[in-house]
Amino acid sequence: MKSQFEQSELERMTSDPDNYKGFLFYYNTKDSRIFVPKMSPWMGWTLNFGNIFSYLIITGIVLITIFFKYFY
Repeated sequence: MKSQFEQSELERMTSDPDNYKGFLFYYNTKDSRIFVPKMSPWMGWTLNFGNIFSYLIITGIVLITIFFKYFY
């Protein structure tokens, strides 16, 4: 999937503290990526909560967990 932004613009959006809610939650509706590196890349990756697919991923994980807890 080709991004609409150049790599330097993506890095700028990732390092911008205004795109983070608290220290953990990245929220940027202009960024089309679902998984983005955290502000400190050595800490790993996080979800872009400005993208609807991140909520679908969280919902899927919760539903799978509930299924295996109660029905397996």
